[in-house]
Amino acid sequence: MKKTFRGVYTAIITPFTKEGNIDEEALQRIIEDQIQNKIDGLVPCGTTGESPTLSHEEHDQVIDLTVKFANGRVPVIAGTGSNATSEAIRLSKHAQEAGVDALLQVNPYYNKPTQRGLYLHFKAIADAVDIPVLVYNIKGRTGVNVETPTLVKLMHDSDKIAGVKEASGDLDQMKEVIQNRHQGFSVLSGDDNMTLSLLREGGDGVVSVASNLIPRQMVDFVHAALDGDFEKAQQDEDRLMSFFKTLFLETNPIPIKTAMAIQGWCEESFRLPMCGFTEKSSYDTLRKVIEEIGAPHA
Repeated sequence: MKKTFRGVYTAIITPFTKEGNIDEEALQRIIEDQIQNKIDGLVPCGTTGESPTLSHEEHDQVIDLTVKFANGRVPVIAGTGSNATSEAIRLSKHAQEAGVDALLQVNPYYNKPTQRGLYLHFKAIADAVDIPVLVYNIKGRTGVNVETPTLVKLMHDSDKIAGVKEASGDLDQMKEVIQNRHQGFSVLSGDDNMTLSLLREGGDGVVSVASNLIPRQMVDFVHAALDGDFEKAQQDEDRLMSFFKTLFLETNPIPIKTAMAIQGWCEESFRLPMCGFTEKSSYDTLRKVIEEIGAPHA
């Protein structure tokens, strides 16, 4: 089941109408733009897709729609994680039946399992499906870190554990994973601003927030590095770093969804407790940066 994932995978936003429902037309328009701009894959129902505020039915719906709109042209890696293993398995089985290519499994959050608990959780999910599983390691949001020995044991014990989205913020840990990974195991950055550093160490790409708005620029940037042209990749990173930083003005996905709304891709509509910018200065900063990088309009 080993399959290498390389390149730029967009952690796609979930657009809502002004009334707060899933905006299917906006989602289709965004996905079509992503594919036309040569994105390597799509990741619906992740953090950027506001998955914690989607109902179970909506979660399934967004995955169904993404598979439908992508129509086999790019891989779809569905976020189907949960802090309850049984729920993660249910979501994962549905996503597999919907036709996704792989699954993204976030660390169980709030309940803070031990390393053995993390191993058993991810192993149970992998055993329940027939498609690749990528672990999503993000301690900052979940309160737990998947230690490298735990990840290596998962690689060894399940041929469906195919990669990791590393958002620990710890480059040393990412290097350790790369050094100890099995052949074909993908290591993807979970932070746009750490992508080039990871690629220099032998990483495989990024699950990107920035590529929602600038897919072509992100593809050019990452593939330059993957092709060994680190001089061009460094120039691209220097040009885009101001945008990467604005994506942290407030909690993700507030800045990226606001930027998408400014450029006409979706409504500036969030699900509580997520909400729009609290400071006008944040809008001004964001508008200036997206103009500087030449972000496309819908």
